[in-house]
Amino acid sequence: MKPAEFDYVRPQTVSEALSLLAENPDAKVLAGGQSLLTLMNLRLARPAMLIDIGALDELRRIFDDTDDLVLGSLITHRTVETDPLIGARAPLLADAARHIGHIGIRNRGTIGGSVAHADPAAEMPLATLVLDATFHIESATTGRREVSAEDMFVSFYTNALEQHELLTWISIPNARPDQGWGFVEYAHQHGDYGMAGAGCALTLSADGRVAALRAGVLAAADRPLLFVGDEAVGSVPSATLWAELARDWAARTEPAADDADYARRLCVSALREAMATAHRRLVDQAQEDHRDVS
Repeated sequence: MKPAEFDYVRPQTVSEALSLLAENPDAKVLAGGQSLLTLMNLRLARPAMLIDIGALDELRRIFDDTDDLVLGSLITHRTVETDPLIGARAPLLADAARHIGHIGIRNRGTIGGSVAHADPAAEMPLATLVLDATFHIESATTGRREVSAEDMFVSFYTNALEQHELLTWISIPNARPDQGWGFVEYAHQHGDYGMAGAGCALTLSADGRVAALRAGVLAAADRPLLFVGDEAVGSVPSATLWAELARDWAARTEPAADDADYARRLCVSALREAMATAHRRLVDQAQEDHRDVS
């Protein structure tokens, strides 16, 4: 199918894009186009105007001069996957990007576009949620505001953005030396939508016990789900602990799949594997640091 008729504009600055959004309540923002154009071709989306922000090179910058890694919303998935600074400061985000579609999609799709699309089965919403990201939003009419990742994803393909607002920057806390991470996704084949997936950020205390734990799952509800493992703080990491947490958390999911029980079992497996991977990375790093000292 072909999309319904629409007007097309390509602003050259953020302020111009914001003005167009304020003046055209039926407009949609086009970033990489990997999700929106498909919906338009199916006529599930019929914007009167497309505001193509692809020329806004200012939103392709990366800053790390604060305690946060700050990413422009137009940074592509491929850049997230391969940029050495992102890999060092937010390795979970880089790993999640490798699971997105195929390389052609990663070359075009953007992190901001994925967040704004709010697909509950998408990798970037889950990764930013686990990493406690902050989204910076701008409007010509209401100015600037910040939205936490926990408040951004509302329901199926629904986010906290107002129609006149544009997601411009994403702040992600820099990974700590005592923090391990894991990202797991199950799909029929690489590039397909994930049937289940989990991300994890694990921090250990000096004595090797759990100091902090954040984990989340995709494709298990109408939005990515976050689990904060306060009940695990002070526990000794073990396969038994990961299994118990995974079962408890998966029981809280609400999969839209035909076989919800099977979807939950996949969630259990993905969560358990993500937490075990995060712990293994910390153990391996500690052993490497010990060898360097010796």
